[in-house]
Amino acid sequence: MLDFSFGAVAMGHLVACVFFLKFWSRTRDELFAVFAAAFALFALEQVLIAWAGLPKEEQTWFYLLRLLAFLLIIAAVLRKNRRWS
Repeated sequence: MLDFSFGAVAMGHLVACVFFLKFWSRTRDELFAVFAAAFALFALEQVLIAWAGLPKEEQTWFYLLRLLAFLLIIAAVLRKNRRWS
């Protein structure tokens, strides 16, 4: 049952990724592309955790993907705000 929930969360992340890619294709704003990439990393993390089948204590390395995604978002927002000021 836990694998099903990981799959559902990964699917939700992929839906958000496609949503942001749609806006990126219309506007070509890099912020949307970065959000799409971040949500793709979130989905990849969920899939890897489900496939690995490791105990909770050994899953910490997968959370580096989540950290990378958040760092991408922070960098993109800072870059976007720097251009506007």
